[in-house]
Amino acid sequence: MANLLQDKVAIVTGSGRGIGRGVAMLMAEEGAKVVVADLGVNVDGTGLDQSFAQGVVLEIEAAGGVAVPCTESVATMAGGEKIVQTAVDNFGKLDIVVTCAGILRDRMVFNMTEEEWDDVIAVHLKGTFSVVKHACILYRQQRSGRVITFTSVSGLYGNSGQANYGAAKDGIAGFTRVVARDMGRYGVTSNSISPGAATRMTQSVPDEARALRAARGIGGASLDTPRLRGEGEDVAPFVTWLASDEAAHVNGHIFHITEGLVSLMNEPEPVKTIRKEGKWTVEELAKVFPATIGVELFNPAPYQPPRE
Repeated sequence: MANLLQDKVAIVTGSGRGIGRGVAMLMAEEGAKVVVADLGVNVDGTGLDQSFAQGVVLEIEAAGGVAVPCTESVATMAGGEKIVQTAVDNFGKLDIVVTCAGILRDRMVFNMTEEEWDDVIAVHLKGTFSVVKHACILYRQQRSGRVITFTSVSGLYGNSGQANYGAAKDGIAGFTRVVARDMGRYGVTSNSISPGAATRMTQSVPDEARALRAARGIGGASLDTPRLRGEGEDVAPFVTWLASDEAAHVNGHIFHITEGLVSLMNEPEPVKTIRKEGKWTVEELAKVFPATIGVELFNPAPYQPPRE
């Protein structure tokens, strides 16, 4: 199905490297005109190198595609608006927004600084809002559009040492579901991707944190959480299909994507319920809870006595 995105205009944030680059390259190959939006920062958000965005643009052009770079920051509302305006100024419209941009500032919650919290929330959560909000102004007027955000198992399941990142990523999942309800009536879809791939961000996780997560059964392979595998480019095919007219019926969902696997994540729903007429007392709950909801209740981090 060649030229799946013919005549479409796409913005891909964080597309100078990693998953975003793979998405931008494939969307251009499928006929989209692409805004490669990337500041070229380090994994922790420091530094600035505009050559990464320009480099991907040159790759796309060398392959016969059309793209322009944009080095505005997603972390401000003005930056998000300028990114959207870049698409309009260069290509006359906007059809697709993919928000891959992100940074990491991993630290255990009791050591995390306010700056580390604020910076990660600003890039991931506010950075998703800043672009999507301005895109949706156009989408509402034209009554069409695609929003594809990026969440993570760090938010959906929880990873040690990532309170800031996990909060932002779970927030993005909730944001995506709300945008689906806000914009669906206008012919717009909003979905989120939880990627599993080897990137700069996954490689930057300290060995100590990896060992801690493994010991607690977090982030490893299971029936519910497939093992990390593949490269950033492996996520691009599903994102590209989701951005096409073929996926017009898919709205408000979270997908986990790895090398050869696409998983629809479950919607939040009650698992067990206890009920009585009127209000529970503390004494009643103390008696009933352990034998009902509390039976075999999963604890992601059981207590470990101090070492002597």
